Formats: sequence, C-alpha cells, structure tokens
Amino acid sequence: MKTIQVLGSGCASCQRTHELIEHVAREQGVEVDLHKVEDMTDILAMGVMSTPAVAIDGTVVHSGSIPDRQTVLGWLE
Repeated sequence: MKTIQVLGSGCASCQRTHELIEHVAREQGVEVDLHKVEDMTDILAMGVMSTPAVAIDGTVVHSGSIPDRQTVLGWLE
C-alpha cells in the first residue's frame, strides 16, 4: 500500500487534489494511505516551495498545481 501525502495549506486546490486522489484510488480499487500535510514547517522540510504538492512514500512527485487524472492513475499503478 502506498502512502500518499497532499502537501498544502488547506486551500481549495489542495482540497481538490486530495479529493481527486481519493476518488481515483477508490474507483480503481487501490488501497492508499492518504494524508493531508498542512503544517508549513513540514512542507518546507520536504523541499516544497509551491503547493499543492504530492508525495508518495516520502518522495515529492508533483508540486505547484492540481495533477490531472492520468497522472494520478500513473501513481497508483
């Protein structure tokens, strides 16, 4: 099971990113451990300067925009 973190202040784009990942994972039948990280100290410690960002198993894989559905599908494979 992959651990996925959505990094961001809780803005609308961050919430949409979280909802998109949750929806696609459920739709594909993939179990994920999905968390929101809203503490700026933790976000900056991961090297993220632009949110929303996504980290999978501790590695930042996306930042600065809401990922598209195809990108999320690729992460879940």
